[in-house]
Amino acid sequence: MQPLLDKLDALKLYGLRAGLADQLASTHYADLSFEDRLGLLVDAEWMARTNANFQRRLKAARLHHNATVEDLDLAATRGLDRAQVLSLAMGEWIQRHLGVIVLGPTGAGKTFVACALGHAACRLNHTVKYEPLSRLLFNTALAHADGSYTRLLDQFRRVDLLILDDFLRDPLTPAQTRDLADILDDRYGRQATLVAAQVPIEDWHARLADPTLADAILDRLVHNAYRLQLKGESQRKTRSSLAMSITSS
Repeated sequence: MQPLLDKLDALKLYGLRAGLADQLASTHYADLSFEDRLGLLVDAEWMARTNANFQRRLKAARLHHNATVEDLDLAATRGLDRAQVLSLAMGEWIQRHLGVIVLGPTGAGKTFVACALGHAACRLNHTVKYEPLSRLLFNTALAHADGSYTRLLDQFRRVDLLILDDFLRDPLTPAQTRDLADILDDRYGRQATLVAAQVPIEDWHARLADPTLADAILDRLVHNAYRLQLKGESQRKTRSSLAMSITSS
């Protein structure tokens, strides 16, 4: 069998190889037909490739938290609608190229929710990119300097879901406002965008340097987006208090 196993390795059929090795090592498969055993081997290869592709998408997304929808606290006191969150996790809004806006005070868990929805998108075979807005705009400034701005825009354009965290935490300069408008204009109606912000939507316009571009940015983000409004105490404070309680006990 070793030459066969070596050939499966050479063909990079690692899931099938592992399944075959399992069948050879166990008597549980002896009574199965050839078709059934072959089906199990194909399933093993399929699952291995599916998981490998998922892990590649997850790594490329660079999510800030390793969060899943199953990890979310969907208690009513947090302001999350369970049905809405679970519906968003199904990803139809991404296929329709819509948006999600996650709002709430500092520490309320906005980034955690955003990353959980990003993780769900990766599960659904979507490409995802997580970027704090400050880092994104720093990279656009560098791209202007080295002549790669058009290429950077193309990278953002191709991503199925772009997650912008800490949105408008600080007011933007005219150049930053133009860059943000370029990115959102490229994606509008073509890809999905998720924004997480502690700044209320009604204050966004004043933090964008150019009123005309501010109107365009808000038009592309606000009017075709689902909203999640988090409330309650800081999740970091709650987890810290719980940890201290467990330690003291």
